[in-house]
Amino acid sequence: MKELFTVFGRIGLLSFGGPAAQIALMHQELVDKRGWLSEDQFLRALSFCMLLPGPEAMQLATYAGWKRGGVVGGLIGGGLFVLPGALVIAVLALLYGVYGNLPVVQALFVGVQATVIVVVIAALIKIAGRALIGRAHLAIAIAAFIALFFFAVPFPVVVLLAGIAGALMPHEATKALPLPGGSFRKAGRVLLVGGALWAAPVIAVAVSGSGFLLDIATFFSVLAVVTFGGAYAVLAYMTQEAVFSYGWLTTPQMMDALGLAETTPGPLILVTQFVAMIAGLAQGGVMLALVAGALTLWVTFVPCFIWIFAGAPLIDWLDGRPRLRAALAGITAAVVGVIANLSLWFALHVLFDDVTRLQSGVINMVIPDPSSLQPLALVLIAVAAVLLLRLKWSLLRVLPLVALLGWAVTLVAAVA
Repeated sequence: MKELFTVFGRIGLLSFGGPAAQIALMHQELVDKRGWLSEDQFLRALSFCMLLPGPEAMQLATYAGWKRGGVVGGLIGGGLFVLPGALVIAVLALLYGVYGNLPVVQALFVGVQATVIVVVIAALIKIAGRALIGRAHLAIAIAAFIALFFFAVPFPVVVLLAGIAGALMPHEATKALPLPGGSFRKAGRVLLVGGALWAAPVIAVAVSGSGFLLDIATFFSVLAVVTFGGAYAVLAYMTQEAVFSYGWLTTPQMMDALGLAETTPGPLILVTQFVAMIAGLAQGGVMLALVAGALTLWVTFVPCFIWIFAGAPLIDWLDGRPRLRAALAGITAAVVGVIANLSLWFALHVLFDDVTRLQSGVINMVIPDPSSLQPLALVLIAVAAVLLLRLKWSLLRVLPLVALLGWAVTLVAAVA
């Protein structure tokens, strides 16, 4: 147990840079250095985690801990992957809630928002290269973009339709491996017990009569089970609901949240904790913010443990289900369109001061006022793009630099 705490604590503290960097770090620590997993076990587990909703890197850490030390090991592996980042996000959210409206802080976040746009575009390019394996998948991606940007179709509906489309596509037959004895019964027990634990705080806040906390619990619970394709895939849906349906925060605040989450250890989906805490601060102060953040962490990450503890023994069997894999390939293709919608959504809100929503018949989309274009934002996006995409600088280097550049230009303009 001491070794598990040491190894996964180190992974949790060093897990910067998004899923690719986090998975590479785990491969180095768990396969190369210690041999806790073979190369084949690691790749099969990674493929399985990519089929699941939620952050695949966190689920992979949970699997590795489970493989080494059972359920307790899995809790250590997954828990320590999330905990350092969650603590940092909690501090940042409280500081942002207190000081975020100061002019100097707002000037810094102009650069943060510009960098976030480039980061999302980089994620779009990377995922598109992996997901668009044919014309049919390209068609799914384009259809997902059109449905979201022009018609505001709810994200869960897009995921469902993409999965059905993928499952109906021709797929390569593979040999199905036999089901391990008793595995379905064991998985059922895990789902039953885990589901009860997951629902317990939701029921508690419903009984307490707190409408705000119940909204937080139910919304982020739904988000946890539709988060296919990573945090970027659900950010537009989360922004739409958090900003327009619930009024918890603004679109620029959502982008600030993403920028801060990008520079902390742990999974990017910790942005949900930031959103909940900012909403809690606005609704009732620090204590409510802490409760909302803790509740969001629970409903977001408990399902990840459930999927691993229930499904890990079935990894080899699931690998032989070609129709399931085809359905997930369809969803992954749709994620490309989803992230394209997110990129355009964020870019419009950063580049233009005046963005309105056009609703006419079935059309439901955002349009900018061309006269409200912000030249500074355009320049900062260009600088971030050169540094990140052309020069391949790290995000931890680029984000503070572009933020300081935005602050300096804003300061000079104010003095002039």
